[in-house]
Amino acid sequence: MNDPTHYDVLVIGSGPAGQKAAIQAAKVGKRVAVIERERGLGGACVHHGTIPSKTLREGALQLDRFKRSASMVDVTLRGGFEIPSLMNQIDQVVGAHVTYVTDQLKRNGVECYHGRAGFLSDKSVEVLAPDRSVKTLSADIVIIATGSKPRAPGTISVDHEHILDSDSIVSMVYLPRSLTVLGGGVIACEYASIFASLGVDVTVIDRAGRPLQFMDQELIERFVRSFVQKGGLYLSSQPSATVKWDGVSKVVTTLADGRIVETDKMLVAFGRTPNLEGLRIDAAGLSLSERGTLPVDEHYRTTVPHIYAVGDVIGPPALAASSMEQGRRAVRHALDLDPGPAPELTPIGVYTIPEMASVGITEEEAIARNGSAIVGRALFTEVARGHISGMHDGMLKLVADPNGHKLLGAHIIGDGATELIHVGQMGLLNNCDAEIFVENIFNFPTLAESYRVAALDIVKRRRAH
Repeated sequence: MNDPTHYDVLVIGSGPAGQKAAIQAAKVGKRVAVIERERGLGGACVHHGTIPSKTLREGALQLDRFKRSASMVDVTLRGGFEIPSLMNQIDQVVGAHVTYVTDQLKRNGVECYHGRAGFLSDKSVEVLAPDRSVKTLSADIVIIATGSKPRAPGTISVDHEHILDSDSIVSMVYLPRSLTVLGGGVIACEYASIFASLGVDVTVIDRAGRPLQFMDQELIERFVRSFVQKGGLYLSSQPSATVKWDGVSKVVTTLADGRIVETDKMLVAFGRTPNLEGLRIDAAGLSLSERGTLPVDEHYRTTVPHIYAVGDVIGPPALAASSMEQGRRAVRHALDLDPGPAPELTPIGVYTIPEMASVGITEEEAIARNGSAIVGRALFTEVARGHISGMHDGMLKLVADPNGHKLLGAHIIGDGATELIHVGQMGLLNNCDAEIFVENIFNFPTLAESYRVAALDIVKRRRAH
């Protein structure tokens, strides 16, 4: 008789990586179970991260667009504005996504357990349910997809009321008049630009010389300029700061050079760390790397051959899209199925205002590799759609080899950047020359025309060179 608590594949976590891993295993006829500690399926991505933050961003973006298109009207949010008014669809969006994930798993015969998981051995996992009942599950293959949580800020005490992290920032009831953001990564820049677009006085304090150092430098310069134009203040190269709540109304930040910044609220955004609390990975024979992540090989297999790890728990790029593919590929490898060729390129999307996207290598990387590069640019103010929509910050940048022929990278800032980048991605995947964007037709008026303008700029510079 089959053991009802034994599975072919056991997935811990139901975020993007875990969901796709479970579906892939079920699609090939395996008996699959998922363990999720959150109140609903979908993981932190749905309940604390991507969905809430992007819903807040959408409200800020609509306001920003209205300001641009109605230049004769002074648009400001009243003091004490309630943030839920900007997120009135959040419950529906989260509910719809949870329903979709639940139905998809159920439709494919995946069993779901709600509770906290902890390894008992390399093939046995204990599940502590909310009602304190305990169940033990076992599996031939285990996939760890438990995601991440905000990185602890060390000496700074996050109270989730005055000093917040990336999970609690969206729980604020009222829009603050002022906000300090500690950090210069993706989360810090996204929230800083969102709140600046909502009229909040935002100060970013960054230990590095510039934010988002993995992105093209020219894009970042434009982003910082846009942020400052919205009233934001960016303080770079700040090695340390002391932070305290004054007990009355202000968060007081003292910089190393003695400067003092006082704001209503603070967001501490020092990145995220793998969410492995209580999982007891040592009982499974696993240990963390020096960076605090689970080490895996190119197939996402840990040091224990039948245990795989995918998503944020293994570190960068920690993108939802790449995590989904990791989950799929890990299961196919574990089941001796061909996962297909590995993706050659992963596009990056940063949902700031204005948003940014990148694929391929940057101008700096191209010069370091090849000694030089020919770059073409198209400002959104150079295309009709940009004029119509009042897009003053937008730019599309193409990076080509030293001869100005082979396309090496595409980088975009402005409305629609995360959508537009896929045109460049297809060009790179097909080893296209820059001329392909000159020789083909784009709808008019569209931002996609920027590809032709940038490619023509490359051709002009190539001839001059």
